[in-house]
Amino acid sequence: MATAAVRETARPHAAAATGTPLIEVDNITKHFGSVIALAGVSLDVYRGEVHCLLGDNGAGKSTLIKTLAGVHKPSTGTFKVDGRPVEFQSPRDALDAGIATVYQDLAMIPLMSITRNFFMGREPTKGIWPLRFFDFAEADRVAREEMQRIGIDVRDPEQAVGTLSGGERQCVAIARAVYFGAKVLILDEPTSALGVRQTSMVLKYIFQVKQKGLGVIFITHNVRHAHAVGDRFTVLNRGQTLGTYTKDEVNLEELQNLMAGGKELQDLSAELGGTV
Repeated sequence: MATAAVRETARPHAAAATGTPLIEVDNITKHFGSVIALAGVSLDVYRGEVHCLLGDNGAGKSTLIKTLAGVHKPSTGTFKVDGRPVEFQSPRDALDAGIATVYQDLAMIPLMSITRNFFMGREPTKGIWPLRFFDFAEADRVAREEMQRIGIDVRDPEQAVGTLSGGERQCVAIARAVYFGAKVLILDEPTSALGVRQTSMVLKYIFQVKQKGLGVIFITHNVRHAHAVGDRFTVLNRGQTLGTYTKDEVNLEELQNLMAGGKELQDLSAELGGTV
C-alpha cells in the first residue's frame, strides 16, 4: 500500500509555475463566532495552471472558495491578487479583479434561452439613450460562436438552456465566465453530477481554459478527475492545509489517501482488527 508520506511544499517548483501568482492567500483563517471554519490555509494560483483543491466534507473547501469569491472576509491572513493585497467587500469586487466562480447550481434559469443565460445582467444593447434595448442578434451571434469554440454546436441559441445536457450547461457557465474576462476561474465540483461522457467534455474544456493562460481552481471529491487535469494539488483537512504537491510528487493512490485521511483509516483499521 502506498503511504501518504509525500513531500510537502508550500510553493511550486520553478518548473511548475513562474512569475507572480494570479492570486495568493497566506495563512488565511475564518471564524464564525466560536466556530473555526479555516484555521490556516495557504494557496496560490498561477497563469496557465489547474490547481486542484481536495478535501473531505467539512475540510473547509466551501468557506475558502467563498472567501476567494468575496462572499466572506477572512478573519486573519493575507490575500493578494497579482501581488497586491486586497480586501474584497463583495462578490462584485472579486469579479472586477478577474476572479469568477462557477458554483454547482450554475446560477442558470432552465426555462430561459442559452443566450439569456449567457449574458444574464450584462446584455449587449443598441440604440441611443434613453431608447437603448437588448441587441438580440449580437447576443445570439456571440453565444453561438462561444459555444462553437468549445465544440458545442448550438443551432438555435434561443433554445432553453434546460434542454442541454449537464456537461453542456457546465461548459456554458465556464464559457460565460471566460468571455467576461475572468483571469482566475473557481470551479466548484463541476463533474459531481455528470456521467462519463459529460465529465470528459468538461475536463477537456478545463484543459482548453488552462491553455488560454487562465488560472483554474478545481474543487472536487473525485481524485481521478483532479489527477487527470491538475498541475498541482492542495489538500485541506479540518480547515488547514495539509500540503501542496505537484503531479510528479504524488501519485493517484497517495493523493487518495491524503484526501480521505489515510492515517486515520489505518488507525481505525488497526483498532477494529483490520476489518476497514
